[in-house]
Amino acid sequence: MQRREVLRLLAAGVALQTVPHSLLAALTSPRLAVESKPSRIPLAFSTLGCPKWEWKKILQFAQQHGFAAIELRGLEGNLDLPSHPVFAADRLEQTKKEIRASGLRIACVSSSANLYIEATEKRANELADARRFIDLAAALGAPHVRVFGGKAESDKNPVPDEATKMRVAAGLRALGQYAGPHGVTVIIESHDHFTSSATLRDVLTAAGSDHVGLLWDAHHTFATSHEEPDYTVKQLGPWIRHTHLKDSVGSGEERKYVLTGRGNVPVHRQIAALQSIGYQGFYCFEWEKLWHPDIDDPEIAIADYARVAGQCLGDRQACGM
Repeated sequence: MQRREVLRLLAAGVALQTVPHSLLAALTSPRLAVESKPSRIPLAFSTLGCPKWEWKKILQFAQQHGFAAIELRGLEGNLDLPSHPVFAADRLEQTKKEIRASGLRIACVSSSANLYIEATEKRANELADARRFIDLAAALGAPHVRVFGGKAESDKNPVPDEATKMRVAAGLRALGQYAGPHGVTVIIESHDHFTSSATLRDVLTAAGSDHVGLLWDAHHTFATSHEEPDYTVKQLGPWIRHTHLKDSVGSGEERKYVLTGRGNVPVHRQIAALQSIGYQGFYCFEWEKLWHPDIDDPEIAIADYARVAGQCLGDRQACGM
C-alpha cells in the first residue's frame, strides 16, 4: 500500500491490525515527521541592498524568494534602526507578528558603532549607540548585533597597532557583558583595518567573551587581506557567527560589485569552507546598493543570489565539496 492510502484508511477508522507493521512503524517514526517538513535553506540578505523598499516589501520579497532571514541594516535610508517607526514601542509587537507571519528570522541587527576610537566622550557615544542596537535585537529576538573595529581617516596603515587592537577588544568585552543577559552576541565585522585573520584573532582572543564573535565578511578578507577562504576559516572558524557574501571584479580598492558568480571572488569556495566546519549560521548577501547606487537593482541582485547560493547550498558538488 502507498503511504497516502494507508493514511486515508487510518483516517477512515480502519483497524490498525490491517496495516503492515513495518509500514505503520515507518509512518509514525519521528524521523519521517522531521523529514516531511521541508526546511528553508539558511539564506539571508541585508537591507543595505534595498534602501528604498518599505518594510512589508522586504518581508514579502524575502518570503517569495525562499530566504530564511534578513539582516537589518537600515530601513528606507535610515541607518539609525532604533529610531525607525517600524520599531517604535507602540508598533514593535505588530512588527514582530509580521516577521513571524512571513516565516522569517532577524539574523542580525547591524549598527555603525566603531570601537577603535580613543577620545573618551566620542567612545562613550559609540558604545551607548551599540547598546541601543543590542536592546532592539533583544526585543526582536535577533541573536547578533554587528559593530566595527573601524579605522581613523588619517590612519593609512592597514594594520592597527597594539593599542588600537586592545581598545577594540575592550569595547567588545564591555558590549559582550551588556549583551549576554539580553541573549545577544556582539559580532565584529571583518572590515576596514580589521580584515586579516591575525588581527581579528588577536582582538577576539583579547576580548575573551562568550558573547563576542565574528561577522565574516568573506569579500574583505579575500579582496583586502588576500586570504583564501580555507585559510581564514581555519584561523577564525570558532568565532564565526554570521557572514557577508558578495562578488566583485577588479583588484585592490578599484573593485566593482557584480552579480554572484560573475566576478573573481570565490563565493562558492567561501560557502564550502563554512560548510566544512559545520557552520550553523546564515549565508547572508550584502549588496551595497545604498553606497553604490549604480550597481544592479535589488530585485535583480537579491533574487539572483537566492538562486546561485541556494543551488550551492543544496548541492555540495555545485559548491566544490
